Amino acid sequence: MSLLKTYIRWCSSALTEEDSEATYQKMLFTIAQCEFSFSKAEIVMEMNRLEMERYEILYKEIERNIQEAVTRIAEYREELQHSRVIRKHRQEYDALAKVIQQHPQRTSSEQKIAKLEEHLQKLTSSQKALNLKLELRRKQFHLVMHSIHQLQELLTEEDNVDPVSMDT
Repeated sequence: MSLLKTYIRWCSSALTEEDSEATYQKMLFTIAQCEFSFSKAEIVMEMNRLEMERYEILYKEIERNIQEAVTRIAEYREELQHSRVIRKHRQEYDALAKVIQQHPQRTSSEQKIAKLEEHLQKLTSSQKALNLKLELRRKQFHLVMHSIHQLQELLTEEDNVDPVSMDT
């Protein structure tokens, strides 16, 4: 039964003093129960409010952690991209180093070039000397050929002149 019904019945009926005292005590007990339930509800409400505050703080902390994580992820992405570029450059460098290692060193190449140039100069001077010698031999051969022709002409003239002198 509710407190209001008990109060109305207590007020409107003519009860004995004992019944009136019992009803009165029953109403006081019901009021105490209501006050206890009310204070219990207040405590639960206060606990819920504190829990909500903690949840708000936790929510803000989670939001902050999420923002930090997003920032770190962006930084890590940039770092990863930078690392990829460095790795690509390192691979290109290694490939170039392999190509360079396949070729002889500059000093040995320069020494070979110097030897080849020296050899070329010797060959060039040898060619000039041989060309001069060839030119000399050509001139000498030409002179010999010219002398042979002159001798032949001389002999031909002598042969032509000799039969006349023999006739006389």
